[in-house]
Amino acid sequence: MNLSDLRAPEGQNHRSKRVGRGFGSGMGKTAGRGEKGQKSRTGYSRRRGFEGGQMPLIRRVPKRGFHNPFRKEFAAVNVGRLDQLEGDTFNPVVLQQTGVVKKLGDGLKILGGGELSRAVTVAAHRFSASAKDKIEKAGGKVEVLSE
Repeated sequence: MNLSDLRAPEGQNHRSKRVGRGFGSGMGKTAGRGEKGQKSRTGYSRRRGFEGGQMPLIRRVPKRGFHNPFRKEFAAVNVGRLDQLEGDTFNPVVLQQTGVVKKLGDGLKILGGGELSRAVTVAAHRFSASAKDKIEKAGGKVEVLSE
């Protein structure tokens, strides 16, 4: 087998409908655009969020405070949860495979909730001060990964 033999499964690819090509095509005359109106005209394009002159939803909904568009979302795991898991080395990949973390987002942050009774090596993007302290007190190591 080589690349030239590869084909899409039967029924996956469809021919695009050719509009405005005569009555026999089933898409003649108005070509699926209906009758008159702005949307039937050539060159029509609508602004994102435009609701036909009605006050758009984004302007109707009240807003408060500051919403940082550049915020980073971290997956958080408590130290106590690491104590329940088997093994002595933890990193984002291991925690994802074990099902502790579902979505990593912008990285992994270890928080200080719970207690740690054994020495573990933890690699994460961020650590809270209390988590770092608890891991080191238990005789473990903390590795900060670059973002």
